[in-house]
Amino acid sequence: MAGRPTFSDATWRRACGGGNCVEVAFQDGRVGVRDGKQGDDSPVLAFTAEEWRAFLQEAKTGAFDPS
Repeated sequence: MAGRPTFSDATWRRACGGGNCVEVAFQDGRVGVRDGKQGDDSPVLAFTAEEWRAFLQEAKTGAFDPS
């Protein structure tokens, strides 16, 4: 995998909860996440597939739920 993907040609999928939305895209073995309110103007956080799977697993257990 050479460099970091730009996600310029990616198909973004929106996920919303509690009035907040994020968009997620998959490209070149990476997962991009951006702010749904900003769309194309949002900075993109890029994760490896392994990092993304670990995040999802922790989210499913409630690890990020506010106390």
